[in-house]
Amino acid sequence: MSTPAGLEAARALDAADPLRGFRARFAHPVDERGHEKLYLCGHSLGLMPLAARAAVTQELDDWARLAVEGHEQAHRPWIPYHENLAAGLASLAGARQDEVVAMNSLTVNLHLMLASFYRPHGARRRILIEAGAFSSDRHAVTSQLAWHGIDAGEALVELAPHAGAETVSHEAIEAYLEHHGEQVALVLWPGVQFRTGQAFDIARITRAAHRHGCIAGIDLAHAIGNMPLALHEADADFAVWCSYKYLNAGPGAIGGCFVHLRHVEALAPSSHTGAIPGVRLAGWWGHEPPSRFLMGPQFHAARGADAWQVSNPPVLAAAPLVASLALFSEAGIEALRHKSLALTGFLEEQLRPLQPRIQLITPAAPAQRGCQLSVRIRGDAGRGREVLAGLGARGVVVDWRAPDIIRVAPVPLYNSFEDAWRFAGALRELLP
Repeated sequence: MSTPAGLEAARALDAADPLRGFRARFAHPVDERGHEKLYLCGHSLGLMPLAARAAVTQELDDWARLAVEGHEQAHRPWIPYHENLAAGLASLAGARQDEVVAMNSLTVNLHLMLASFYRPHGARRRILIEAGAFSSDRHAVTSQLAWHGIDAGEALVELAPHAGAETVSHEAIEAYLEHHGEQVALVLWPGVQFRTGQAFDIARITRAAHRHGCIAGIDLAHAIGNMPLALHEADADFAVWCSYKYLNAGPGAIGGCFVHLRHVEALAPSSHTGAIPGVRLAGWWGHEPPSRFLMGPQFHAARGADAWQVSNPPVLAAAPLVASLALFSEAGIEALRHKSLALTGFLEEQLRPLQPRIQLITPAAPAQRGCQLSVRIRGDAGRGREVLAGLGARGVVVDWRAPDIIRVAPVPLYNSFEDAWRFAGALRELLP
């Protein structure tokens, strides 16, 4: 039998892909018969870099061999462990190295950032987010409002798409701020919206926020490692992210945050009093390293974003990120983006003949999306679930967002053009 034209095209593209070798450096899940599954769920949990096992084992071996002395004598000493991650994260975030820090988890970091940057005063009390924001972001925001004694029904603004639209336009954000900006204290916006896959222009949103005196914070959970970023140049005030999606650092991996240099300098405590600034929550790991272990009562902030640390880094949860960031450094985010545009575009081409049985709700413009495509399954209420189950039975790993969306992400580090072709074929088999 002859090879289908689409498969021939996919294999030709894979053969010409300069990044194709990275696929073999990740562990791919298998079914009960040992057959490799078709994994397109890196937007939820990235695959394990094979080097992650050695990175974690190194820390376990050092713990067994050195015990407490590993803090200073481990292969990668544990006290400054977060410093192993700063250069790689700064490169992916488009930031200075002293503007980023690996710490905690996304929502903990968001709370720490909101404690610093949500400063309601007078009529300026509102927080602007997108309608349908990731639930943990919304929980964090509403609880921060409650902490300040502010009713979320009054101060939380959830900007929804216009009637008939799936996504929120930049113009809609700008228009809201033009009319109500003097009442907005903080704009919290995603780099990539988790449900639709829409990517936003961070610099444009930041300019709109700053034009009206608002703080601009960015959730990069679905953006970092997915597409090039330029947080310092964009002038964002802060950003937070997790590392278990596109950064491939494993379940419960250490998160990270960005604080623009101007805030680092503005919040530096007085050298005379050592007082903790009223707009930063402090812990001992945010204390300057030379005097941290003197255990004195005064807080002397570490340099840069490190000052927002409250606890020592969880080494076993950070080690896989060391391995993953090395792969990003080797591949280069610009090269990954180049492949991603081609790979996601190829998947879109394969899915286009399935319309109107499906609807792609992710923007068609490549600049307005990362590698995720969100596919609406048209039909009755149970149709989408049936299709999802059918994909699972065929060894296809994607995920579901109620009531009718399947999210698919061909990740350029480890997915291939043939993967995209196979997914489209599996979906075609399941649609009437």
